[in-house]
Amino acid sequence: MTVRRADVARLAGTSPSVVSYVLNGGPRGVAEETRQRVLAAIEELGYRPNGIARSLRMARTMTLGLVVPDNANPYFAELARAIEEESFAEGYTLLIGNSSEDDDRQTTYVQTFLARQVDGLFLVPAHGPLRCLPDLQRAKTPWVTLDRAVPGIAPAVLVDNHGGAYAATRHLLDHGRRRIACLAGPQDVMPATDRVAGWRSALAEAGVRPDAMSLWHAPFGRQAGYSAARTMLAEEDRPDAIFVASDEQAMGVLRAIAELGLVCPDEVAIASFDGVAAAMYSTPGLTTVQQPFRLLARAAVGELMQQLTLSVSDDPGADEEHGTEVLPVRLVRRGSCGCVDPTGGDALQTGDTELTTFPTERTEN
Repeated sequence: MTVRRADVARLAGTSPSVVSYVLNGGPRGVAEETRQRVLAAIEELGYRPNGIARSLRMARTMTLGLVVPDNANPYFAELARAIEEESFAEGYTLLIGNSSEDDDRQTTYVQTFLARQVDGLFLVPAHGPLRCLPDLQRAKTPWVTLDRAVPGIAPAVLVDNHGGAYAATRHLLDHGRRRIACLAGPQDVMPATDRVAGWRSALAEAGVRPDAMSLWHAPFGRQAGYSAARTMLAEEDRPDAIFVASDEQAMGVLRAIAELGLVCPDEVAIASFDGVAAAMYSTPGLTTVQQPFRLLARAAVGELMQQLTLSVSDDPGADEEHGTEVLPVRLVRRGSCGCVDPTGGDALQTGDTELTTFPTERTEN
């Protein structure tokens, strides 16, 4: 027999309206004692609200969408996990799509999520012209970008890519390395260009000519890192260190170093970027610039919740600001750069960490 709201109200000794206030968090307040009686009655009777009807009344589906370029990449997998946990804490279910760095596939996912009437979208833009932009603008569904910005169009939550790359390269220089190559991501991806700029800045500051150093662009993946490193390390004037723009690429670089009979870090030191969990388990452990996954997710979800609140505001211009929030990163020092490689327990999990000095900032475009 179906349990109705009236049954809950009868057991709790209150009215169906009060049960609605408890379930929906308003619009009227409910005394804590009454609220507890209602919750106890819901538990005892096994009452489950009709989600579809509730969504129609609230004009909300309580779902959010996330589209990432590659859900097999540990960086995006860890980012998606953090966003899912933060969304769940806010009462939302997260739908996830994988664009495979394809703009058309990304557009299909965005259109599908909009057709399912998600309340908001998180987007890590794929390579390409962002063909889904007209769909997003017509739908007026709140959206936020991560990792890569769409300046002046949507709010973005990023990390200090330039500062992190500078810190990693500076650390390699502090180890006495002077032929520091850079293995970057694709040229048309913002994090890659910012990390290359940070690498250049650190070299120039140390009196090393960046244009005299090897610079390679490759996709963010292990195979791409492996293939690029095999070529880079075959050069006559072989680099004595490589700043690698992602941990995934760095895993491939470590394999190439081993196959060529070289020793990391003695002959080739490595520092990378992202700080995925797998980086602590390579041999040697990867020195890496760690992104704050939890803070990224919290900031992105917070931005989306604010947009959802503003969407029902009486101020017609309240949701017109599209700011960019830049979060700080930290350098985690392990064995690949020449530092002592931590082993066991908490030391293995964290490495020797050093916060960069680049503060959180927010700019309005």
